[in-house]
Amino acid sequence: MAELVSDYVLRRLREWGVDKVFSYAGDGINGILAAWQRAGNEPRFIQARHEELAAFETVGYAKFSGRVGVCMATGGPGAVHLLNGLYDAKMDHVPVVAIVGQQGSTSLGGAYQQEIDLNSLYKDVASEYVQFVSTPQQLPNALDRAMRTSMAKRTLTALIIPGDVQEAEYSPPTHAFKMVPSSLGISGSTVVPDREALEHAAEVLNSGQRVAMMVGQGARGAAEEVQQVADVLGAGVAKALLGKDVLSDELPYVTGVSGLMGTRPSWELMRDCDTLLMIGASFPYSQFLPEFDQARAVQIDIDPTLIGMRYPFEVNLLGDAKATLSQLLPLLQRKEDRTWRRQVEETVSGWWDVMERRAHVSADPINPERVFHELSPMLPDNAILTTDAGSAANWYGRHLRVRGDIRGSLSGTLATMGPGMPYATGAKFAHPDRPVFALVGDGAMQMNGINELITMAHYWPEWSDPRVVVAVLNNSDLNQVTWEMRAMSGAPQFLPSQELPEFPYAAYAESLGLRGIKVDDPDDITGSWQQALRADRPCLVEFVTDPAVPPIPPEANWEQMESTVSALLRGDPDAWSVVKAGTKAKVQEFVPGRTKR
Repeated sequence: MAELVSDYVLRRLREWGVDKVFSYAGDGINGILAAWQRAGNEPRFIQARHEELAAFETVGYAKFSGRVGVCMATGGPGAVHLLNGLYDAKMDHVPVVAIVGQQGSTSLGGAYQQEIDLNSLYKDVASEYVQFVSTPQQLPNALDRAMRTSMAKRTLTALIIPGDVQEAEYSPPTHAFKMVPSSLGISGSTVVPDREALEHAAEVLNSGQRVAMMVGQGARGAAEEVQQVADVLGAGVAKALLGKDVLSDELPYVTGVSGLMGTRPSWELMRDCDTLLMIGASFPYSQFLPEFDQARAVQIDIDPTLIGMRYPFEVNLLGDAKATLSQLLPLLQRKEDRTWRRQVEETVSGWWDVMERRAHVSADPINPERVFHELSPMLPDNAILTTDAGSAANWYGRHLRVRGDIRGSLSGTLATMGPGMPYATGAKFAHPDRPVFALVGDGAMQMNGINELITMAHYWPEWSDPRVVVAVLNNSDLNQVTWEMRAMSGAPQFLPSQELPEFPYAAYAESLGLRGIKVDDPDDITGSWQQALRADRPCLVEFVTDPAVPPIPPEANWEQMESTVSALLRGDPDAWSVVKAGTKAKVQEFVPGRTKR
């Protein structure tokens, strides 16, 4: 039988080392589905419940494996459904290739069923490379270029293949005019700034007395060098949310996550420093960086389109974080005065005491901070953590202390709801031998996490370590938005938009053959985590938490406090509970020593 274009697509993916494709069937890719049957399911077809979930699974797989993720969907509605996950890949700089079907070439332009102008639809999300495949000879170059561009630029690329082209006989490009041959592979490369720029950066950093560093996900491969630079400069190190797993929180000078979901020590580090070194981060919140005339600053980043943003940097070093720091280190002078470092470490130590006290503040019925605080020391050193947009991300950012080989991520730049659960599935396909924790709110769970449980229930028996611990914060409220309305808009909670319907999360997990635990007593938190960690299959723990516990930013300004008070005075239905919980949480910053209950 002659090789068809659809056969060639799967063969070429195998040659690129792709072993899994996350997808959902539809008639726009029927030709490729038939080829999958002929190929013996290689690469393996991973069936999601919805194309958006397939895209998020792909992003999770790519984030935690370090490999290109591939997803596939039918044209029309399937291509539309992918978009949220594809934008997540683009905006978090994750290498993903999307292959989507299209109506047959002969029908295009005829207002045919499910016909959408996919080139126009995808030209933004796949702005680095999107290609419509119209002939078999075009395919090798189009697919290879999509893979290479995705790898080299850490981005989303897309191919659009009409159904009739999928079923055409494949023929390669010939040695002829207007034919474009292609080849496999791309080598790694290391970019290092020139000597003059490195010397300028060293002069800036050597002149500072109070050096602050911020690391993002681009510094993940340079953890050792980051620690060496921090030691030489006597610096404190803050982390962007996507860089939470770059450095261990057991290092006494690591101040934790910075920004709205960050820590007070990170805020104070930036408030008081006179020098800033940012590595592999595109941190967007300038209000959490030093004042613009306060600090001399250096940035290191591999992406020339992002360097020089966010702060008036004096030196912008274009280069790989590890290689650049290795070249910079010999030029740095060790700071013998460690007063600044001691101040940073004292602040960090005091902050963890505050978090201990805040976690044990009483609530009705469970304080969500305690849920995360008690999990933190129980995390296996090889755990993978995922979370979702919402108040859960606050507790993930502040309470969970990474160490060892712990990895963690969430939708950073798009900050969309919904990826926490499918990220966990993608992580298990990347590392079936590691325990995964999905820490999500009830809003995200109702949005699409409930469906993702079906996928986990289907695939978990093949994972060598079957543990996926799903923690659902059940507070019957879209909590983050509720608090944003109070603090930023001065608006009281609007129940028709914020109140969630009841749902039996733990019981639903049990109905799928998984484990389910419901917890409404704070004294049962630790035991429930232990039970979930011992489970022989994925386990969902439903924590009934208090929506009045405030996700207080590291430095709430007067305007935010005025807005919150205004919201409560305007008839917020939870006003008294908010006042009680907020007061109890805030006062822990001023109580010395012992744990308050």
